[in-house]
This record gives sequence, C-alpha cells and structure tokens, in this order.
Amino acid sequence: MTTPSQIIALLNSLSLGDLDAIRAKLDEASEACGALGKDELSGLVAEARAAISAGDVKTYRKRIETAVARLGHLR
Repeated sequence: MTTPSQIIALLNSLSLGDLDAIRAKLDEASEACGALGKDELSGLVAEARAAISAGDVKTYRKRIETAVARLGHLR
C-alpha cells in the first residue's frame, strides 16, 4: 500500500536533473536513429522530446511506443 507520505517523498525526489537526463537520452536516441538512416524514427524521438519538454506526457509516451515498435521491426 502506498501512503501519501511515500508519494510526497517520490515527488520531492524528482529534480530538474531527471528531466535533463531524459532529454539527453532522447537526443542520443534521435541521433542514433539518424545515423542508421532512419530519419522518420529520429523525428519521432525528437517529437517525444518536444512533448516531454512541454509536459505532454500522453504524446511523449505515444511517440516513444511507436519508435520502439518500429525499431523492433528492424532487428
């Protein structure tokens, strides 16, 4: 069972550094997709980065899920 105190602790542990780390990983993934010649996937990851930066978690998740699914087909 999660208590309000645990949720507060979780929320308080988040920092701007966390979002910066996500952005950096998304930049890295976008560049890697571009290096593979997959510009469409690079664009999807860039859209995910823009969405998370704007606080649009729904679009962020959709773009990441789509990129991961399409990358899965490249294996």
